[in-house]
Amino acid sequence: MSSSEELKRLSDRAKQAQEKVTIANQQARSDLEKSVAESRAAAEAKASELQNEAEAADDQVSSWWGEQQSHWKAHVAKVRKDVSDKKAVVDADKAEGRAENAEAYAAFAIDFAYAAIDEAEYAALDAVLARAEANDLAARAG
Repeated sequence: MSSSEELKRLSDRAKQAQEKVTIANQQARSDLEKSVAESRAAAEAKASELQNEAEAADDQVSSWWGEQQSHWKAHVAKVRKDVSDKKAVVDADKAEGRAENAEAYAAFAIDFAYAAIDEAEYAALDAVLARAEANDLAARAG
């Protein structure tokens, strides 16, 4: 799949996420809890898939990606533990604080994804340029 097609796929996925969050704002709590659990499972499955792909990739990219995955997994585990610990809270003020923390985390994750898209754009453009340079050199040599 070309870089352009991959970025289109990424754009489509971001649109799906936006639609799910819009729907979530209208859901009953039990349905919302189910949606959250499904989303978490899907995110964990994708992270595992990416880890497997990175291990099969070039050592340099794999090393970098492994490090990024490790940092991200640690961050997500901490946030999820904090969220899980805070779910037991009954006090309305504390529940409000948990909601604010969850919203702040969502904003951070969106900002992180936005930065990842910027990096993906750069990487895709750089890959196109590298391919063009390789083709030019091969044409000159042949």
